[in-house]
Amino acid sequence: MKYYIGIDLGGTNIVAAVVDEAYNILAKASTKTNRPRPAEAIADDMAAMAIQAVSEAGLTMDEIEWVGVGTPGIANSSTGVIEYSNNLGFENTPMAKLIQKHINKPVYIENDANAAAYGEYVAGAAKGAKNAVCITLGTGVGGGIIIDGKIYAGSNFGGAEIGHTVIGIDGPQCSCGRRGCFEAYSSATALIRMTKEKMDVCPDSVMHKITEERGGKISARTAFDAMRQDDAPAAEVVDFYIKALACGITNVINVFQPDVLCIGGGVCNEGDALLLPVRELVKQEVYTRNSPKNTEIVIAKLGNDAGLIGAAFLGAAVK
Repeated sequence: MKYYIGIDLGGTNIVAAVVDEAYNILAKASTKTNRPRPAEAIADDMAAMAIQAVSEAGLTMDEIEWVGVGTPGIANSSTGVIEYSNNLGFENTPMAKLIQKHINKPVYIENDANAAAYGEYVAGAAKGAKNAVCITLGTGVGGGIIIDGKIYAGSNFGGAEIGHTVIGIDGPQCSCGRRGCFEAYSSATALIRMTKEKMDVCPDSVMHKITEERGGKISARTAFDAMRQDDAPAAEVVDFYIKALACGITNVINVFQPDVLCIGGGVCNEGDALLLPVRELVKQEVYTRNSPKNTEIVIAKLGNDAGLIGAAFLGAAVK
């Protein structure tokens, strides 16, 4: 049996896992990222979590094949350098070398959304596909593209930024500086914003009652839960959100025509309430609607483990 280390470097947490060749996670270790701080200190903690996870798995470092890291930002998989990450304050950071000071193993670096997509490709909802796209609906809209079994990152390692394609000219402001991005309509953050906006003009909406019951917190669930109670304003929020999501997905399918497109992130906990209407809208709008073979749209399977499993197998991705 072969074993690998996958590290998910996030803005909030650093998580390391030992994964076997059958894609099973044997042990995890985590700590807070505590940003902002020097890259060297973060690399020290990443290595420490990797070593701790190996110990908890009952293995030794000699039994580990390589280390893979999924990171926010532009990660140069050829050099092991994180060229830019606004979330972490990194610029031209030689992360692979910094980790190798503590762990004498090959270290592979990849964008976190690409790593998660690769995880779904090797062990999750896109397993068995030749070409796949994975979209994550979270704070933003993350994207990962697999073509012929390889991660597509573009000529400058900044590819697959699906969330920053515009679906509404002069639409809501996006954090990237553009207006009307897919992310500005279809992220969980966007859904919460639209829920708040609708609540502001609909004081009698059930969404207010649900928010009060939850300690005043509006979440991505609020509109969906109120919709299930036949609340008309909530239904309007959900309908618009689904239309925007289907629009963005249709654009992606029209460009790449993958075998599988999987959707992940917390919003996907809505299950069929989200997936079925999205599928129907995409079916109506996709350019290849009359084709005998069209993209299968599914919910991602691996959850937060997708990035860990994908990172753990980055060494295989480059072979």
